[in-house]
Amino acid sequence: MKTVIALLGAGGKMGVRLAKNLRNSAYEVRHVEVSEVGRERLRQELGVECVAQDAALDGAKVVILAVPDTVIGKVAAAISPQLAPGTMVMTLDAAAPFAGHLPQRDDLVYFVAHPCHPPIFSDALRNADGQPDFFGGGHAPQSIVSALMQGQPADFDLGEDIARTIYAPILRSYRVTVEQMALLEPGLSETVCATLLDVMREAMDEVVSRGVPREAARDFLLGHMTILSAVIFQEIPGAFSDACNKAITFGKPRLMRDDWRKVFDREEIAASIQRIT
Repeated sequence: MKTVIALLGAGGKMGVRLAKNLRNSAYEVRHVEVSEVGRERLRQELGVECVAQDAALDGAKVVILAVPDTVIGKVAAAISPQLAPGTMVMTLDAAAPFAGHLPQRDDLVYFVAHPCHPPIFSDALRNADGQPDFFGGGHAPQSIVSALMQGQPADFDLGEDIARTIYAPILRSYRVTVEQMALLEPGLSETVCATLLDVMREAMDEVVSRGVPREAARDFLLGHMTILSAVIFQEIPGAFSDACNKAITFGKPRLMRDDWRKVFDREEIAASIQRIT
């Protein structure tokens, strides 16, 4: 007999992802979704019909709460009287459990699982022998920027062709001015990006010093760099959760000075280049 899972919030963003992976698994899944939009999404994408919550919970060994953090406490409290001792209640984020939003029932199993997301150092950047090309100019495609400080139009064409050759394989080639290139480096890539990445590494070391296993902290950070970057830079459609947006609203003034954009002022860029050169 298959272990029964009641998947609450099955038609939401996370719920559908879970439903897809559970579809042909060793588990019997009962899908619960309160919105008609979500129920229709499950029908269209997975051919799944939802069941009433009471029916889904009856005899379920595991209940997965694929619902927003803000309602986990309310949902958990509502279903708690229907859960038999030993039932596992699984959440997909630590926020609500950490805040004490789960019912006080010692006879239930509470389990939290959260994805690390695909790492930013992926196999797509490695060749058939497993050798990485994180810099570019080897086998990993990259874009380039080129500037003709002075000269004739044909001079740019020649220079760009040489640049395409020495940095191949090429994704895209952009023409910028020398001043724009200085904004990109050292301004954007080093003063901002490298600095913040260095802080992120220090932050990772800090959570490790507080007891998180180093490998888990590294995979968690690098994986979240991938998915958070994909959303922030609009590589994929999507939006952060309310919890994430609140964390950003609080975190930015804690980490950044109000006038941080001045690093792109011409005199600041000039001073940075003077220090470098």
